Amino acid sequence: MEATKNLCAQIPESLHARVRTEQEQSGQTLSQYVTALITEYYNLKEGRKMEGTRTMAFQIPEELFQRIKRYLDSESERTGKKVSQREFVLGLIQKALDDANIA
Repeated sequence: MEATKNLCAQIPESLHARVRTEQEQSGQTLSQYVTALITEYYNLKEGRKMEGTRTMAFQIPEELFQRIKRYLDSESERTGKKVSQREFVLGLIQKALDDANIA
């Protein structure tokens, strides 16, 4: 594991509250969460994508989108951990492929 170093910065209280809320919902430690945020920022800035991944984008009807949002909100509340659209869709795809025995 790479050696670590402390990073301290003053940020607005509203941003601090948002970061802490998202961090707690993610189930990660603050160090893990901030490391992931900064890493993602620099990857996006440098135009790099995650290795071994592909983007899949599609449009859905507004009504379905709102139903998904309501479901994700209720699951996040039920579990105490934020459930992302990405996690939700990947889970559905993985389950469908597993059910069909597609490796």
